[in-house]
Amino acid sequence: FVHSGVQLVLECYMYTPAKSLPLCAGRLKYGISVDCNETSYELSVMYEEEIIVYFDDKEDRVIYTLPDFAAPIMIPDLIKNTHKGGEFCKMALAVLNDVYGRAPEDTVPPWSSIYPKTETVVNIKNTLICHVTGFFPPPVRVLWSRNDVNMTEGVYVSPYYHNIDGTFNVFSALAFTPEDGDIFSCTVEHQALQGPQTRMWGETPLMTGAFFHQAGNQGQNAKKLNI
Repeated sequence: FVHSGVQLVLECYMYTPAKSLPLCAGRLKYGISVDCNETSYELSVMYEEEIIVYFDDKEDRVIYTLPDFAAPIMIPDLIKNTHKGGEFCKMALAVLNDVYGRAPEDTVPPWSSIYPKTETVVNIKNTLICHVTGFFPPPVRVLWSRNDVNMTEGVYVSPYYHNIDGTFNVFSALAFTPEDGDIFSCTVEHQALQGPQTRMWGETPLMTGAFFHQAGNQGQNAKKLNI
């Protein structure tokens, strides 16, 4: 069995008494997650399954994932604590590999969906979103096309986000202005796929102010994207 990476999680729960805040009674989960492999590590601060802050060890900086309209937060000493946690995580990984040995790494293929940010009207600017989720390990490659022509301008790709089951998800977005007859596609490449996975999105029969639809599976919203 392979241990190509380790995830250390500290979870805390804050209970809200019903008599004081009846609309918010229950519990809130928050905590810290440290992920590492033999060459890199990442520390994330989570709130209710969402990553709100993480440390990028390649750039040695803290990245906040909250949207611009959210209240700003500051987490002191995150860089220092990340370095300590990362080294501890690598030590734990070495111990696991010594005890259990090594084997080829399991891979999990992604699932993708494509949908517009808002209802789409011909000749009105909008954004197409391709959500790729459930894959392991990173990376994935996301390619856009418009009427079978590759698109590179106006493309945004988010950081990789952790899913609760240990897989990853990522968003890619394409800024566009739809025209009559447009057909868009989002193609995903990953080592666990036997071939590229493509989702199509195109127009309904055209009328004045016609709306577009997705030919495929309409996915989750893109609240993690600042687009």
